Amino acid sequence: MAKKLRPITPSRRHMTFEDFSALSKERPLKSLVCPLKSKAGRDTKGRITVRHRGGGAKRFLRIIDFKRNKHGIEAKVTHIEYDPNRGARIARLSYIDGEKRYILCPVGLSVGDRVISGPEAPVKVGNALPLKHIPQGMGIHNIELEPGRGGKLVRAAGTSAKILAKEGAYAHLKLSSGEVRLVHLDCYATLGQVSNPDHRAVVIGKAGRVRHLGRRPKVRGSAMNPVDHPMGGGEGRSKGHIPRSPTGVPAKGKKTRKKRKQSNKFILQRRK
Repeated sequence: MAKKLRPITPSRRHMTFEDFSALSKERPLKSLVCPLKSKAGRDTKGRITVRHRGGGAKRFLRIIDFKRNKHGIEAKVTHIEYDPNRGARIARLSYIDGEKRYILCPVGLSVGDRVISGPEAPVKVGNALPLKHIPQGMGIHNIELEPGRGGKLVRAAGTSAKILAKEGAYAHLKLSSGEVRLVHLDCYATLGQVSNPDHRAVVIGKAGRVRHLGRRPKVRGSAMNPVDHPMGGGEGRSKGHIPRSPTGVPAKGKKTRKKRKQSNKFILQRRK
């Protein structure tokens, strides 16, 4: 549950914080951490490709095991930790052969629990199995799109997908967006819902907290001049502009997906 504060200032009246009481107080494991250089929204040529990024608190990258490829080797959950790079919590696993790894922590996984991955793994929260061994209607996350390439889908805090049916070599997955998609039955997924579902309910409360997250101020396109934005200019408050991005891409509901996109054949039903 998100924690509320006493309204001693206007900004703190509606501000809420996540509850960190159940998390480990230890520092992250040094061997599973590496420096994260701030890109500030720039590409390899130094040009800004994502606006309103920059500054923020310094972070270290936690190396997460999205592949879950230690099959048949049991691991014990030793810590549940905070990760500044994602909304979900991460779990530190200690395998019986001595190796340690981080995974996305699902709801219901706690310190002392044991998890395992592989086709013979039992159907239990935190275990990773191929889709062909997961029963229909079970909540899953960290889903591979190609066998062996690591989980790509359903990794955000509080999300989960569901197997609707299995037909031929593919499973019909209903994603948290409402999209129904085909995924190969040999692809691995982890059982359970991603942890920290209250992440979306957090109220930032003031501009300073947003700056700590590395986000810079935004200006509405309609408040700019025509030279700066396609929606800029006009006398007074103008409403005669087609909603679009600074590069002219239509926005606010206009579909921009390519009609001949290679992955269209795997999508049975578009998201809502």
